[in-house]
Amino acid sequence: MGKVTGFLEIDRQDRKYRPAHDRIRNYQEFVIPLSEQGTRDQAARCMNCGIPYCHTGCPVNNQIPDWNDLVYHGDWEAAARNLHSTNNFPEFTGRVCPAPCEASCTLNLMDTPVTIKTIECSVADRAWEEGWVKPELPKRKTGKKVAVIGSGPAGLAAAQQLARAGHEVHLYEKNAKAGGLLRYGIPDFKLEKTVIDRRVTQMEAEGVVFHYNVNVGVDLKVEELKAAYDAVLLTGGAEKPRDLPIPGRELDGVHFAMEFLPQQNRRVSHEPVGNVEQILAGGKHVVVIGGGDTGSDCIGTSVRQGALSVTQLEIMPKPPEKENKLLNWPNWPLKLRTSSSHEEGAERQFSVLTERFEGENGRVKALHCIEVDAKMQKVPGSEFVLKADLVLLAMGFVAPVAEGLVSEIGVARDGRGNVQATEEDYKTSVDKVWAAGDMRRGQSLVVWAIREGRQAARSIDLALMGKSELPR
Repeated sequence: MGKVTGFLEIDRQDRKYRPAHDRIRNYQEFVIPLSEQGTRDQAARCMNCGIPYCHTGCPVNNQIPDWNDLVYHGDWEAAARNLHSTNNFPEFTGRVCPAPCEASCTLNLMDTPVTIKTIECSVADRAWEEGWVKPELPKRKTGKKVAVIGSGPAGLAAAQQLARAGHEVHLYEKNAKAGGLLRYGIPDFKLEKTVIDRRVTQMEAEGVVFHYNVNVGVDLKVEELKAAYDAVLLTGGAEKPRDLPIPGRELDGVHFAMEFLPQQNRRVSHEPVGNVEQILAGGKHVVVIGGGDTGSDCIGTSVRQGALSVTQLEIMPKPPEKENKLLNWPNWPLKLRTSSSHEEGAERQFSVLTERFEGENGRVKALHCIEVDAKMQKVPGSEFVLKADLVLLAMGFVAPVAEGLVSEIGVARDGRGNVQATEEDYKTSVDKVWAAGDMRRGQSLVVWAIREGRQAARSIDLALMGKSELPR
């Protein structure tokens, strides 16, 4: 490494946020990047571990110590090439990945991991600013045609890899624009959609053909698609939300998070919301049920819409402030995580079970809740009522939507309802059909989707050509 004693001499410093009272007035990204020198100093903290455990934490196998060293020495262009060699979209992961690599960093044993995510984002953004990110055209065309269904991160990664291998790639998306949950789930204040648009432009220049507003299995028959292509890759995500079937669930004002979040994203992007009920938090007491990232996104969006109050309920016990390093490291730890949205004004309650919704004139007005112990047993006498004008269910996703594509194509599914395919080759039970991303593995992270899209692309290339130079 360039700075052998960097981790001893330089303190950890990460990106700051704009003040909450400023950032909640709009939907723009609010992370303040480090200076060039600040980023190089943080890269100097990478300590050249004998075993770089950050590699075990990174699903796309980023060569983290290598590009840290390149950044420290000021060779940003080489760092960008290295970063893109394992990750098609580092500007996505540099913004929305929870950074399991940092949890695995050796310096995390002292709670001061290298700011890997920040350095990654800095390298990716600089690559765009300097014009180093260009279309990568194939040396030759193979004459093979591949259809990718679903333009989330798995589909985008697979389509880009296959196009660079020389195949004719057509990407089908049921919405008006590409990105999947990156575009319609993650709020703009975490990921501005111009970040996606510039990648789509690059991919179009590389030969990927995007087909928007096409719901395969509904608007287009699967058999027609299979007949027209040499391979079909399913990357439609896991969009079936976990429901809360308790009394009062039918009341107006009780919605899934993914009914609420896409509407606001469409408003910001000046897309039509559609002929549906407008779900807005302005002037309302909002309750978010579910303690994960989607719940956090609901909080930040509700605050920006002008909610009177926001309360987040989680049925699990409150996690510890700090994990037991000797027990957890280098694995992803269970600990209390406070997001930027939580800091903007939300009350969090743990070990709470919602028993029923109470309504008035057909609209939700309150939640009847009770506390539970560590074994999920109700605590007698702990009942309470929580006022609510809008309830958002953000309890995760259980499986891909079976109706339409999955049912019509006839692929085998596992016990959870996911499309069955192995990590070895991503092949489904149906000839010429592969599956990757959340549709195969279940609800997961953007970085896992990118990994699976890349690996599935290699499997398809290998099957079509008998060999493949695409990385696994």
